[in-house]
Amino acid sequence: MTSSENSEKETLPKDLSDAADGRCLKDMCGYIDVHCHLTGDEYGDISALIERLEEVGVRKVITAGFDIPSSQRGMYLAEKYPSVYFTAGFHPTELKKYREGDLDIIKSLLSHPKCVALGEIGLDYHYEDTDKPLQHKFFAAQLEMAAKAGLPVEIHSRDCAEDMYNFVKERAELLQNGALLHCYSHSAELALQFLKLGFYFSFGGTSTYKGSKRARKSMLALPVASLLTETDSPYLPPASLYGTFPNTPASIPEITASMAAVKELDENVMKAAVWKNAHTFFKKLNG
Repeated sequence: MTSSENSEKETLPKDLSDAADGRCLKDMCGYIDVHCHLTGDEYGDISALIERLEEVGVRKVITAGFDIPSSQRGMYLAEKYPSVYFTAGFHPTELKKYREGDLDIIKSLLSHPKCVALGEIGLDYHYEDTDKPLQHKFFAAQLEMAAKAGLPVEIHSRDCAEDMYNFVKERAELLQNGALLHCYSHSAELALQFLKLGFYFSFGGTSTYKGSKRARKSMLALPVASLLTETDSPYLPPASLYGTFPNTPASIPEITASMAAVKELDENVMKAAVWKNAHTFFKKLNG
């Protein structure tokens, strides 16, 4: 599928088309990072970073939990900064840290007004010592927890494409509140299968590289209404910051511009679409 073929098949809602003429509604004109990690010490002065984000137009960020400390720290940052929201969850490669009762702590965080999703959770077969049964057990448990809490999930999926698809397809009834594959890295063909299950897809800095053919092919295949932007910072800097660390949510404008170019859309339209998509997917962003 070429980009021109994609654009011919997709008709955007009028509120998004208007954004190209500068008529974007006020509440649809911000950049958003739906998946980053602000809870480490990589950034130095977090208050200075938040100010920088405001300067470049990044109006909301979601810091993703991956264990108990990061989930709790995310809650603290969300309470301190109006533009910060958080998720709570246990990442598949962090399960060695798990202690009895930790899922109860995650459950308690989900009711926080600024906890927008359960995550990041999922499957990761990258390492040789991967305990697949353990990952499956905790992934299923957290999907059930999210369903009961009425929240969407942010899913991490690495080196496990077929297993991931089969796993979530078998548990589709647990995904009625929404599922996001963050930093999507599988094939465009599989993306369309996930799309049939109602999934959303976020893309980050790696998608801005000319050699990132798989991510770009996926973006072309997917409808605009399913796309979101992320940085996964402090990791995965965009092309203009290649080799630097830490990456920050200030990279979102570059990521959005790259996505707009791939989809052959005006950048303001892409920005408005992502903002709208995020507020559709993460219901608590509207609170």
